[in-house]
Amino acid sequence: MKKYVAFLLLVAIMLLAACGNKEEEPEQQKDIATEEKPQEDYRIVAGTVVVADIMDQLELEAIAVPGTVKKLPTRFEGLPSIGNAMQPDMEIIKSLNPTEVLSVSTLEYDLAPIFEQLNVPVDFVDLTSIDTMLSEIEELGNRYNRIEQAKVLIDKLKNEMAQVENIANEHEQPSVLILLGVPGSYLVATEHSYAGDLVKRAGAVNVMVGQEAEYLASNTEHLYNSNPDIILRMAHGMPDEVIKMFDEEFKTNDVWKHFNAVKNNRVYDLDEELFGTTAALNMSEALQHLIEIFYEQ
Repeated sequence: MKKYVAFLLLVAIMLLAACGNKEEEPEQQKDIATEEKPQEDYRIVAGTVVVADIMDQLELEAIAVPGTVKKLPTRFEGLPSIGNAMQPDMEIIKSLNPTEVLSVSTLEYDLAPIFEQLNVPVDFVDLTSIDTMLSEIEELGNRYNRIEQAKVLIDKLKNEMAQVENIANEHEQPSVLILLGVPGSYLVATEHSYAGDLVKRAGAVNVMVGQEAEYLASNTEHLYNSNPDIILRMAHGMPDEVIKMFDEEFKTNDVWKHFNAVKNNRVYDLDEELFGTTAALNMSEALQHLIEIFYEQ
């Protein structure tokens, strides 16, 4: 009898254990399903035009965009404007309650303290070179579950670069001086600037090598000693005014007329749309334009 009772108790325990497992299984499956499909509740402010372009290619939505005369992606039509990217309207940004503002590292020094003071989350994306831009695109893809879109974009840009670099490898390297003009003055772009990166990838040698900074103050006599084959002039801020400033400088400063680039009429003004101070998705067009200048194709 005791053995029979013990047998019944054992069966009962096994049945209870089985029922308990069946009840827990759906809950476990539910948790797994929830982890696989996270809620996308991002509220991102695109801090610059280039950032907006990258977000568009990654199929990321924004809640606000910078004020600009440039054409923004159709995806962002009708969105609130935060004003000038360099001096955004913080009241508007704060009122939108963003989960993150995406700006660029070149503005970090001026803007980081303001965002910190207002407790607004911000990420300063590094677009100082093509390589850093590609890395940032990959990181954003991982962060916002846009891995496939990021891969497609990165592969496209790498393929475009490879085509240009193949052309450059077939020619002798010219030496190049890059001038960055802003209203009232101009600087010299080193190999560490975005323009310097483009020039290198297009097969030329920047005469300002071995420097850590992106831009340096101009010293025409020092530059003359480098005697570049080509001079590139970038106009920013107020392009028309800056080009006039460059023309006046080259006309009135006798040093310039001794440069081979000036003697051979190889001074070129670059379009601000293609040659900004940060890397951009139109880099392949910029590289192609440099190929045409360097090798007169």
